[in-house]
Amino acid sequence: MVSQIRRTDPGSCAGTLAAPDTVKILIAGGFGVGKTTMVGAVSEIAPLRTEEPLTAAGLDVDDLDGIEEKRSTTVALDFGRITIGHDLVLYLFGTPGQQRFWFMWNDLAIGALGAVVLVDVRRPRTSFAAIDFFERRRIPFVVGVNGFHGLHPYTPDEVRDALALPEGTPVLLCDARERESCRDVLIALIDRLIAAAEQE
Repeated sequence: MVSQIRRTDPGSCAGTLAAPDTVKILIAGGFGVGKTTMVGAVSEIAPLRTEEPLTAAGLDVDDLDGIEEKRSTTVALDFGRITIGHDLVLYLFGTPGQQRFWFMWNDLAIGALGAVVLVDVRRPRTSFAAIDFFERRRIPFVVGVNGFHGLHPYTPDEVRDALALPEGTPVLLCDARERESCRDVLIALIDRLIAAAEQE
């Protein structure tokens, strides 16, 4: 997965420099599932965030059932970067979660090779729209079950059944606050993308 580019240094002969492949990945899911937290936890650069405080104007619009403590929300996107190996860099784009911002998903999905759908098992219904979005567009994805407060009350198979996912869809337990946990989810997605490419 390495592209070769040519570089000529002054005073030296032309050489070959391995440029890492870059892959665009979406981090998606419902409102308040941990997308911003995941991008921030795993990014090797200071993440770009477009968070704004929740206001009284959104009380009748945003569904805060189960996440009453939430105080801010992403209004455009989150952006981060992580190097997986010497030849692979992932650019991470976190999608906004509220329904009124879903129109932005189509633009964010342009050029994306895969996605992570984060699930909050306290509110699994918030994940159905993201799953449907990627299935309809045939964008490969994995499901990351974000364990709030470090708790995972259900097994991956139980989550797969509850979300009516195909057998081959990877479902991983994770903690969006922990870098290594998030990195494992991303590696599982890359493995799926490689497997799909080999089948083609």
